[in-house]
Amino acid sequence: MITFENVCHTYGRHQSVTDISFQIEGGQVVTLLGPSGCGKTTLLRLAAGFEIPISGQVAQDGNILSSPTILVAPERRQMGLVFQSYALFPHMTIGENIRFGMKQTDSEAEIYLAELMQEMDLSDMETKFPHELSGGQQQRVALARALAPAPRLILLDEPYSGLDSRLRERVRDKMLHILRQTGTAALMVTHDAEEAMFMSDKIIVLRDGKIMQQGRPIDLYCRPENAFVAEFFGELNHIPARGRNGQAESVVGNFTCTGIQDGQAADVLIRYEGLQISLQETGLKARVMESRLLGGSSLLHLSMTSENDTSRELHLHARIPGLNFMAEGEIVHLDVDPAQVFVFSQLEKNATDSS
Repeated sequence: MITFENVCHTYGRHQSVTDISFQIEGGQVVTLLGPSGCGKTTLLRLAAGFEIPISGQVAQDGNILSSPTILVAPERRQMGLVFQSYALFPHMTIGENIRFGMKQTDSEAEIYLAELMQEMDLSDMETKFPHELSGGQQQRVALARALAPAPRLILLDEPYSGLDSRLRERVRDKMLHILRQTGTAALMVTHDAEEAMFMSDKIIVLRDGKIMQQGRPIDLYCRPENAFVAEFFGELNHIPARGRNGQAESVVGNFTCTGIQDGQAADVLIRYEGLQISLQETGLKARVMESRLLGGSSLLHLSMTSENDTSRELHLHARIPGLNFMAEGEIVHLDVDPAQVFVFSQLEKNATDSS
């Protein structure tokens, strides 16, 4: 449906995105994920037609929308756009805001609008003005306005960033339901990995204007291609290791790895939830330093020492479900879930950190 082909863009002398290629299929939700300044919003603006690439092209169904020599106007792209600031018209009622982008309203359109407003819980607010609504209500109006013309693609620029956590969960759940119901494709910008995993069919992780990895949420979470992607999808314990006979040897165990030579420094990354805690005397021994209840889970601060070098203390974190009844100073035993372990060479990690 929408294809980015080797797209590059600059702001003055600053290269904002470099050699970006991906596509969005009909009805698919694709998320651009990354830290501030990585090029997410630039790509959204290129899709909308607000920016022109210096090389490469953006195409829709094989027709070029943007290139260094071609630019289809934003209003001709059949796209809806939800700004981070909502950008509602303050002098218009909610009903007038939502109808603004529609070229005409007939009986079928009015039925669709009524269903859309009901789905967004806006039916009793049609005659109100934006200043009379809460932030969450204004956000739903902005979403409804973007969906009202039945666009083929909707562009979402951090649409939930201004909402508190509980309201954000409800609104994005409702938004995903409506996208599925209408078959509308979406390109969303966010820096929240959990939000990206909840909303997306495909995630594109960006850093410094380049794609670090793209794929299904499960692929990026379970099979990250580098340390940057692994860290973006959850907090990690960093444990030094050395390559030996195709494995990374560390104080918490030996793990299969590829591309790491014997004696080469490596970094073993273990997700907090990848450390399993037991009071049974099996596995690695550690001491509880501190415990914090986080609602549905508890975070343990642990200390362990190597049997070969008791002078070196390793500080680990473990996230366990539910309440924790382990006291400070208590000795526990650890098992490591291999599915939550990722090994990268120190050279690769240092290159990623310095880029």
